[in-house]
Amino acid sequence: MSLTIPWMVHKRSQRAFGSVMAAAMILGIGMLLPSFSAAQTSDQTSIDESWQFRASIYGYLPSIASSTMFPGPGSSLNVSASDIINHLKFTFMGAFDAQKGPWGAFTDIMYLNVGAAKSGTRDLVIPNVPYPVGVNANANLDIKAVVWTIAPTYQVLSIPQASLQLLMGARLLNLNETLDWGFNADIGPFVGPARIGSSERTLTNWDGVIGFKGRINFGSRQQWFIPYYGDLGTGASAFTGQALVGAGYAWHLVEVVAAWRYLRYRFGGSGAIENLTLNGPLVGVTFRF
Repeated sequence: MSLTIPWMVHKRSQRAFGSVMAAAMILGIGMLLPSFSAAQTSDQTSIDESWQFRASIYGYLPSIASSTMFPGPGSSLNVSASDIINHLKFTFMGAFDAQKGPWGAFTDIMYLNVGAAKSGTRDLVIPNVPYPVGVNANANLDIKAVVWTIAPTYQVLSIPQASLQLLMGARLLNLNETLDWGFNADIGPFVGPARIGSSERTLTNWDGVIGFKGRINFGSRQQWFIPYYGDLGTGASAFTGQALVGAGYAWHLVEVVAAWRYLRYRFGGSGAIENLTLNGPLVGVTFRF
């Protein structure tokens, strides 16, 4: 079986990723240029040498697109993931940062477990086999994934109005996809008992990533802020990249944030799983100590 994204959806995903990355770059670098200038004339450019920690918990509700080759009985089957799963029902995301002086480290982990079914669909396409009139299928798609990023950081800017950190680390993706199908009549090689079946694909990839993260602070007490993040990488995957931009409010030891996060994988080669995209909003809370 093959789980694919139509060409136009793929192109829109590429443009969406470029737009989000551009927004993060503009906010994270363009808006910080005045801050660099101000930092040169301010005595507030010193970086705190004490240990600082941040723990964050998020709820993330992205849309999902995926392309996967599932083996079938003598043939393959094409289905768009977005035709079955328009939005993930739930994911969990957490992050932890530690900082002492200009050096620090952070880790970010995301877990998703989602399943959805579609009855009487003609979205399952057997290559080179047209659907006879009256033939349709039931499809059930389950996706489980863990995405874990870990990286040391170096702070190049720390003033009341803004901060900027550079990072270089690694990201793990553990992905499992299962597709169950059932046709209401014989079609192509899916005849007799083969009209009902199931197939599973799994991969575990480590990739190196480089990027940046930080925030823009504003308001009478610098209580409002714009967080931003961007990275690019490769390794076991042909390409991985993600971007985040949002808005938040900080109290003394607690912050709340709403943001948009985009994560893109392209696996390439002859692997069974071709690509994966998560794109959507998140809300969360951060505790500083």
